[in-house]
Amino acid sequence: MSDGLDFEGLVSRYYGPLYQFAYSLSGTEADASDLTQQTFYIWATKGHQLRDGAKVKTWLFTTLHREFLNMRRRVVRFPHYELSEMDRELPAVTPAMVNSLDAAKVVNLLTEVAEPYQAALTLFYLEDCSYKEIAEILGIPLGTVQSRISRGMARLQELIRDAASSASGGRGKEEPRG
Repeated sequence: MSDGLDFEGLVSRYYGPLYQFAYSLSGTEADASDLTQQTFYIWATKGHQLRDGAKVKTWLFTTLHREFLNMRRRVVRFPHYELSEMDRELPAVTPAMVNSLDAAKVVNLLTEVAEPYQAALTLFYLEDCSYKEIAEILGIPLGTVQSRISRGMARLQELIRDAASSASGGRGKEEPRG
C-alpha cells in the first residue's frame, strides 16, 4: 500500500468509524462487532488486491456494508427461532415410532420420495457427498441441491411418520405433547 499503513495501523485508524457505521446499520453491539471484525478479516485475506492505497477507507466501508446486507439476507432466509417457540411445528415422532422402524425400512421409504429429491437425499445421506459434489453430479446449482435435500427430507419425515403410525396400529399420530 502506498500510504504505508500496516494492518495494526489500519485497525487503529478505522476500527472506531467502522464500528459506528456497523452499529448504525445493525442496531446491536454484537452485530456491529461481528461486522467490524469480519471486515478486517476480509481485509487481511483480500486487502492486498487493492491497488490504490488512497481507497482503503472506501474499500473498508463498502466491504462492511456488503457484509451487513449478506447478514440481513441470511436472517431473512434462515430466521432464528427458539425451540420452545417452535414446539408445535416439530414432528410428533415418539420412541415407539422410532423403534418400529429400522434402517432398511427408511431406505425403502426413500424410494417413495419424488425422484429429484430422492437423488439429492441419496447422494447426501447414503453416499456422503458434499453439496458441491451433488451439484456437480446432478448438474444443478448449489442452492437447488440445498432446496431439494430440505424438501426431500421433509417428505421422507412425513413418510416415516405415516409408516410408524400404521406400524403401531394408528397410535402416535395424534398423541398429546407433554
